[in-house]
Amino acid sequence: MTMTSSRPYIVRALYEWILENKCTPYVLVNAFDEGVQVPQEHVKDGQIILNITPSAVQSLSIHDSAIEFHGRFGGIPKHVFVPIEAIMGIYAKENGQGMMFDLENDGSDPSDPEGPDEPPDSSSEDSVGSNNKKPSLKLVK
Repeated sequence: MTMTSSRPYIVRALYEWILENKCTPYVLVNAFDEGVQVPQEHVKDGQIILNITPSAVQSLSIHDSAIEFHGRFGGIPKHVFVPIEAIMGIYAKENGQGMMFDLENDGSDPSDPEGPDEPPDSSSEDSVGSNNKKPSLKLVK
């Protein structure tokens, strides 16, 4: 059975958890993903970090498909729209606790687990190639 992405549920839960612990929720966004509407002058290395604490934004909405809000950037009001797939992580500013997401598999298309009758193929190029890559994310403070 195909399930929907777990990412919006995790983002909402971590957002609440961070706020309940009196910390500042930050989201790391891939600013070049399709549909992302963020102030491009604040994008660095294709990413932007957004402070989504209630005192920093207005009309925050975390939908199953996107996060959107009104915020001020350099004193200028802007509407921000971030498709849920563009969210690379959510964490607390104060201690870095939160979660970074696997960009290759967001949970919407889980692969079938290999059963005992299908041993892993250790000779395949995939097992040596792309699956061993670490994400190239860096925490910006």
